[in-house]
Amino acid sequence: MPYSDAGLSALSTANGFTLWHYRTTDDRATVLAPGYFAPAAGRLLPGDIVIVQASDATAIVPIRGGTLPGGGVTVDGSGSQPALLRSVLLPFSVALPATAVARAIEPDPLPGIVVTGDPIAAGATVTGPIAAVTFVLRSASGADATAPVTVPVSAGRADAAFDAPAPGGGYRLLARDAADPTLFALSSPVSVVLPPRLLTEAGGRLLLEDGFLLLLA
Repeated sequence: MPYSDAGLSALSTANGFTLWHYRTTDDRATVLAPGYFAPAAGRLLPGDIVIVQASDATAIVPIRGGTLPGGGVTVDGSGSQPALLRSVLLPFSVALPATAVARAIEPDPLPGIVVTGDPIAAGATVTGPIAAVTFVLRSASGADATAPVTVPVSAGRADAAFDAPAPGGGYRLLARDAADPTLFALSSPVSVVLPPRLLTEAGGRLLLEDGFLLLLA
């Protein structure tokens, strides 16, 4: 049968080149005969390539001048007409396995009042893969009131000690993951006070333990 324009469809076009697909019940020899593609002169250009799906073979055929086909390359000569699938949708998916890991630091409660210069026991219960914890006492303004102390975690615990800073209120113990500063916890506020003083009596006068006179108004 002669050339059928309905059997010719473009697969891809770029830079003046078009890859075509042509399906027919004619055999390969008929399709490659001179003049077969003459009715398609307005569509086929020299340099284009046509995948011909004939009754006896499937071939890749180049188009020469004047829609004259070249000899082409036969890719299937079984006589059957294999189906040519065309699609512009390419499914793509990525699966990333993930496991949630819980991490937490819970500081031990501190006494409400401590005496300046006395040692403060700092401790925390640790959950999850945390190797070391850094402790520091912070003032009410958020500044470090003591030098940071970093200790390793053992059996879910981290413990350290440092001296109480100058008298003041609103101190908080900060406990943070030494490897991840974004993971931290603060204790409840604690006040630091001066040590208590003793009173003595001399000549009917009350004196402080360091010998200064205590005046009562």
